[in-house]
Amino acid sequence: MYRLLRSPLQPVTYSRWLHLCVPVLLLALWMFIEPAWPWMPLVIVIPFGLVPWVRLAEGIQAQFLLTPHDRDSPDSGIGAAPSARWADRWRTLLWLEARLAIALAAMAATVWLPTMAVELIAAALGHPFNSDLMVPFSPPRWAAALLVPVPLVLLIVIVVLLGELVTAIARRLLGPSAAERLTALEARTEQLLERTRIARELHDSIGHALTVAVVQAGAARAAGNPEFTDRALSAIEETGRAALEDLERVLLVLRESAQPVSQRPTLAEADRLLESARASGSEVDAQLTGPLEQLPGPVTREGYRILQEALTNVLRHCGPVPVRVRVEMAVGRLDMEVTNPLPREPVFTPGGGSGLRGMRERAALLGGEAETGPFEGSWRVRARLPLERIR
Repeated sequence: MYRLLRSPLQPVTYSRWLHLCVPVLLLALWMFIEPAWPWMPLVIVIPFGLVPWVRLAEGIQAQFLLTPHDRDSPDSGIGAAPSARWADRWRTLLWLEARLAIALAAMAATVWLPTMAVELIAAALGHPFNSDLMVPFSPPRWAAALLVPVPLVLLIVIVVLLGELVTAIARRLLGPSAAERLTALEARTEQLLERTRIARELHDSIGHALTVAVVQAGAARAAGNPEFTDRALSAIEETGRAALEDLERVLLVLRESAQPVSQRPTLAEADRLLESARASGSEVDAQLTGPLEQLPGPVTREGYRILQEALTNVLRHCGPVPVRVRVEMAVGRLDMEVTNPLPREPVFTPGGGSGLRGMRERAALLGGEAETGPFEGSWRVRARLPLERIR
């Protein structure tokens, strides 16, 4: 009841009223052509319902007029896409037929009830009724004056109810099919995965740059050697620029910019990571074998991030300690291993930490595996990434 009382103040009531009246234009046009066949518009819309783009036009119109408050939200339940299957075309045809029938009822109420109110006003002023079709009975003048608001209230009630009905039918017939819901769910899943990947990339690239900068700045201050300080500042500058490039690329993705996005770093650029670690004071024993530049794109990019995170963890938790790096292309897979001495006070948490978890997630994404943990008095990061299923 409260909803009906509030409905005259809601803009959606009048936008739905407009939507109900639009199809009557077709009926009015046809009545000028052949008034003896008023049912003909129901036949005329049949071929239009089978045109794929009609569903798009009807969906957009329904979103703007029936659900204007949430037309940009998936909660509207009304799709705006061409018919992709015959089932969608038949649903569109059924929608056009139902819309015409409901529009006819809405237009009848829109014409009849206000006219009845005018006749009642005239009767209250002492004028005779012009037509028995508008007011089926002849009330006295005082009763006619009291009955004037009734047709108008009844009109609002009918418009609100028909608006709710046509909106429910639109959600049923113009709403996404099961296949479209599945496609939307997959797109949403891909979007969430992309956000997770972007967050992981920010953690890896920016975290690596900040870790290297902090370690190098601390080492330069402790060394008190101008030559070492110059090398440390140069390494900080290079690492910072690389981090800014990564940050700019990620921000471009977040903004969905049309500008070309720079390529993510690959294992062919692993020397940059190794030199950053060496500039931080670590002794890096690196051995990279095989044609790494021929690795599949996903493998070489994720491999670079795994190596980056492994070196970042070494600098963050152990400082400038000796590091052993092995990257090898074996038969059907890429083997990666980063080993360093354990610190005197253990700071690694087996199975914990976003960096370690991120490495395992990257490897699992490619169908491989990553292991992290103590090994023969050292800390080892070992990853195996398959190549066959990626090609």
